[in-house]
Amino acid sequence: MRLANLLVDGLSLGLIYALISIGFVVIFRGTKTPNFAHGSMLVLGTFVVASLHSRLGFGGALAAGILVSAVSGLLVNRIAMLPTRDAGTDVRGIITIGLNVILTAELTRRLGANIMSTGAPWGDATLSAGGLRLPVSRLCALLVSVLIIGGFMLVNRYTMMGLSARATAEDPEIASMVGARLRRVSDSAWILGGVFAAVAGVFLTTYPSAGLVVGTSEIAILAFPAAVIGGLDSVGGAVAGGLLVGLSQSLVSGYHDRLDFLGHGFDTVAPWILMVAVLLWRPHGLFGKRPLYRI
Repeated sequence: MRLANLLVDGLSLGLIYALISIGFVVIFRGTKTPNFAHGSMLVLGTFVVASLHSRLGFGGALAAGILVSAVSGLLVNRIAMLPTRDAGTDVRGIITIGLNVILTAELTRRLGANIMSTGAPWGDATLSAGGLRLPVSRLCALLVSVLIIGGFMLVNRYTMMGLSARATAEDPEIASMVGARLRRVSDSAWILGGVFAAVAGVFLTTYPSAGLVVGTSEIAILAFPAAVIGGLDSVGGAVAGGLLVGLSQSLVSGYHDRLDFLGHGFDTVAPWILMVAVLLWRPHGLFGKRPLYRI
C-alpha cells in the first residue's frame, strides 16, 4: 500500500505542478516570453489569501488572491512586455528575472520567518479507504485541477479565443493579418498565468505543507522542469510534465530510506535530472513542436 499511497500523492502533487506549468506554457505560447517571475507571482497571490482569510473568509480571500495575481500578470504585460515585444525572447526573459528578484525581495520582507496559513477549510483532515491515506487537501487539489485543466483545454480547443491563442502561438504575423488581436491574446495569457498560479499556490501551501513561507517560490519553480519536459509550446505536455515531476518527487521522497547514498533532499533534484534526460533525448520536450529557445 505504500506504493499506492505514493502514486496517489504524486498524481495530486503533479496536477498542482501542471496548473503552474500550464500558466508558464500559456504565457510562453502567447508572448514568446519565459516567465521566470512565475514563482513569485504564485507567492503573491497566496500571500493575499493568507493575509485576508481571517477577515473575508477563505472564499473571499481566494477570490482576492486570484484577482491580485491576475492583475499583476496584466500589469507586467502592459508595463514591461508589450513595450519590449520586438526586443527578443532573451531580453524579455531577463526582464522577468529582474521582476522576480524585486517581487521576491518585497515578499521576503513582508513574510520574514513567518509561516502563514491560507485558512483552507479542509485543514489537516485525511481520508482513509482500503489502506490508502490521502490528505483532503490533495484530494481537493486533484479534483479542482482536473476541472480547471479540462475546462481550459476545452476553451482552448473549441472557442474563438482559444483559436486566436493557438494561431498566435504558431505565427503572430499571420494571425494578426486574419484578425487575431495580439494585445488581447498576450493580456489573456498573462492573466491566465496569474490565475493558475494563485490557485496552485493555495494547494501547494496547505497540508501536508506547513504553510506559506519564503521558500514557497523555490518549490513552485519545480513547475519549470515540468513545462520543459512536456514542451514549452504544448499545453498537454505541461500536464504530462507536471504529472511526471509530481510522481518522481513523491516516489523518491517515499523511498528515501533506500536512496540514502544519493544524499538528503534528492527528491528536489530528481525533477531537474529528469528534465536534463528528456532534453538530451528530445531537445524540444516530449510533446513540443519546435526547438526550445536558448536563453
